[in-house]
Amino acid sequence: MRPNPRRIGILGGTFDPVHNGHLNIGDAAVQALNLQRLFVVTAHVPPHRREPFASAFHRFAMVSMAVGGRERWRASDLELRTPAPSYTSMTIKRFLERGYAPCELFFVLGADAFADIRSWRDFPNFFNDSHFVVVSRPGWPVDSLARSLPRLADRMVRPPVDAISQIEPLIILIDAPTADVSSTAIRQRCETGQSIAGLVPSSVERHIEQHGLYTSMTPGRRGSDAAETTQAGRLHGQD
Repeated sequence: MRPNPRRIGILGGTFDPVHNGHLNIGDAAVQALNLQRLFVVTAHVPPHRREPFASAFHRFAMVSMAVGGRERWRASDLELRTPAPSYTSMTIKRFLERGYAPCELFFVLGADAFADIRSWRDFPNFFNDSHFVVVSRPGWPVDSLARSLPRLADRMVRPPVDAISQIEPLIILIDAPTADVSSTAIRQRCETGQSIAGLVPSSVERHIEQHGLYTSMTPGRRGSDAAETTQAGRLHGQD
């Protein structure tokens, strides 16, 4: 007899830096779907965006701090182990290779990111490999997605969904409050010397301040060499 299906969430992103909006999205998915795990996967080379301003080491370190103390959450360096671009379709396939079934995987993202889903590599084939969980963002209500993406409307459902782990992957829409904050706004505040208190976890705020991140808007800025060396030693085996 097949064991009870698992519910594994995947929250991916550049996290440059991770902020409270990201955490709100993850919280909404964990609570609405009772996810057993939520892996927060830091992108190495994001294919749809310019080079990150902070190094992969600092971005992963900040994610590790942000998820600390959250029982079901795990920081994952899965995408950092390869120099290839961090395509969602490939990340999901790596989870499938670990033995998870498509109906056990829940790829979590904000409605603002999902609105651009048609430009993602392997669209729409990756919808067969995982559930997609879309959480509302300020200015991006999930109610509008069926109209803007009519091709996908027949897959869209709202929780609760009975026997969700025993049916083909769905697009699950969650309407939940999330902080009106972006990584871009945080970087701009850091560059101009403004406070970011309340926009990111306090541990992340301290890390940014201690290592002088985002004081220069030069992509790939790595902060202090000592911090880089320390974080490099901690990257592997975190997921």
